[in-house]
Amino acid sequence: MSSDLGTPRRPASARVRIDGLSALSGGLAVVLLALLVVPVVALALASSPADLVAGVRDPLFAPALSLSLRTTLVSLLVVVITGTPLSWWLASSRLRLASVVALLVDLPVVIPPAVVGVALLETFGRRGLFGPELHALGVSIPFTTAAVVLAQVVVAAPFFVQAATNAFRKVDLDLLVVARTLGASPGRAFLRVAVPVALPGLLGGAALCWARALGEFGATLLFAGNLPGRTQTMPLAIYTALESDIRAALAISLVLAAVGVALLFVLRAAPGALSRERRLRGVSARVGRS
Repeated sequence: MSSDLGTPRRPASARVRIDGLSALSGGLAVVLLALLVVPVVALALASSPADLVAGVRDPLFAPALSLSLRTTLVSLLVVVITGTPLSWWLASSRLRLASVVALLVDLPVVIPPAVVGVALLETFGRRGLFGPELHALGVSIPFTTAAVVLAQVVVAAPFFVQAATNAFRKVDLDLLVVARTLGASPGRAFLRVAVPVALPGLLGGAALCWARALGEFGATLLFAGNLPGRTQTMPLAIYTALESDIRAALAISLVLAAVGVALLFVLRAAPGALSRERRLRGVSARVGRS
């Protein structure tokens, strides 16, 4: 009874207000969740297996799938090779310039993809910033497969760089110092120590980068066009198929949705697949062998 006497009781009116606010918050949360989930469910239920088979056999499907896989893998490779050292510098630098560079890297995230496409045209187009020089060399980038890769790199790179920078910030710099004192070169210490510790974050960033490149539409349409077999990726094939064969549009949409769901499961499972303790033990062993 003493505990009851020592616990202040809220007035009934206050409890009613709190309960009402909780109910309102819960209702709003359910509305948002429904808006996120119901369209995906509707997409999955939109067609029969026969319609999906017919959509997969559509002439648009195979070339768009092949082009998307080839270009996104190339763009991902470019981003990882160039973005990894940039991310390490952003994570380890104490210069004010690093914050400016981080802001510039994030620009494609906040700029609409259509604007990115126009900007790429003004950079690499015949009348663009580098247009005369490229034309003199006989190089034409807009409305080619190379333009698709460039558009994907620009819009997807920030997702990898952000994730990789956050992952590298968790690396204990003392491990690198130990590796250097044992004779490892800076590059070897980075590859044998920093990269393994940050590996889950790097893989997660790479997965997000690839997914963003796979779904790129606006910048690709304006900078590379919508040429079947040459620049028509899967999102552009959906745009084209909606005008003629809804079954093909649904088939391509379901493939992209399935890829997104699979990536989510991989990203959720990856951190638990290799614990931080196991990674650190492996790094310590490599440092010892250095």
